[in-house]
Amino acid sequence: MAGSRLHSSRSSPWTDGLGRTASRSAQILLILTLAVVAIYGLLQIRLLVIPIIIALILAAAIGPFVNLLRRRGVPGALATAIAFLALLIVISGVITIIVFSVRSQADELIAAATEGLDELQAFLTSGPFPISPEQLDQARTAIIDYATSAQFRSGAISGVSVVAEFLTGATLTAVILFFFLKDGKKIWEFFLRPFKGERDQKLRRSGARTLEVLGSYVRGTAIVALVDAVAIGIALLILGVPLALPLAMIVFIGAFIPLVGATLAGVLAALVALVANGPIVALIVVGVVVAVNQLEGDLLQPIVMGKSLRLHALVILLALTAGTILAGIIGAVLSVPIAAVTWAVLQVWTAEDPRMEPLNPDLPPAGTEPT
Repeated sequence: MAGSRLHSSRSSPWTDGLGRTASRSAQILLILTLAVVAIYGLLQIRLLVIPIIIALILAAAIGPFVNLLRRRGVPGALATAIAFLALLIVISGVITIIVFSVRSQADELIAAATEGLDELQAFLTSGPFPISPEQLDQARTAIIDYATSAQFRSGAISGVSVVAEFLTGATLTAVILFFFLKDGKKIWEFFLRPFKGERDQKLRRSGARTLEVLGSYVRGTAIVALVDAVAIGIALLILGVPLALPLAMIVFIGAFIPLVGATLAGVLAALVALVANGPIVALIVVGVVVAVNQLEGDLLQPIVMGKSLRLHALVILLALTAGTILAGIIGAVLSVPIAAVTWAVLQVWTAEDPRMEPLNPDLPPAGTEPT
């Protein structure tokens, strides 16, 4: 009887190499299916998920300031209110400066743009690859027809809904951020109640590493973005490019999208210089943007960011692509810090974090080679 059971187990189709491969493949497919379902579900409630993530990132960045105020004897609610209002003032100030700068130089830019477009039209009609005036008129007519079409109007209506969604998300982010700053520790303790022992310790370590990575990432990126914005802004002022201040602020904001953000903002500055000041100045602006990007990549980021973002450039690029596909510009901004946090948490749970010795006494000391 025992022999027949042994023979049956040996002849099972799941015990040979192909069977084990099939079992592992089924497990992988199940995990991928669960991941796709989870991502799809989160995208359906992105108006809630995105504000939570943004609030968490901002809380990690300005949390040390709140803790500093508390150590100085400021009550918790007042310290939270001070940090919260300071952040709102900074954001509102940046938006106000951009809006008023654009308004004050709008007439100058429109006049320069008109002159630049006339020069561009003259170049197109008399350049090495001339285009007939009839073709330019047809292209202009097509643009006007599209601007007055029902498709454009429907796009404008959808744009209004996007604005309403943005305002709702911004309000929700502000409310969540306030409670994260005020009661973040209590909220985290509430979620940790069901866990005990080593699992509780690893979850606490994961939370600490999440705040550490997010805070270091945001503060480091802000420093790098500030250097980029100041360098490019000074160059634009020296060259006499219109809207130098708002363009510098756009460079600062764009720098929060790794690899491509500051470059795209620099391209925008070069286009403004091309329209307003001509091709020579535009080429100089391009050279300045390239030089600043090289300085950022080779010197600033390794020094300022340190090891807060332990991701290969290819991983960052893939994360940017996936984030952009799933959630547009917001996804591009959030994808890299989310990837960095995911990697840090995986290190905690796989005992590869060099600061995990208290939770894993069998590990060798950090920095030593395994024997």
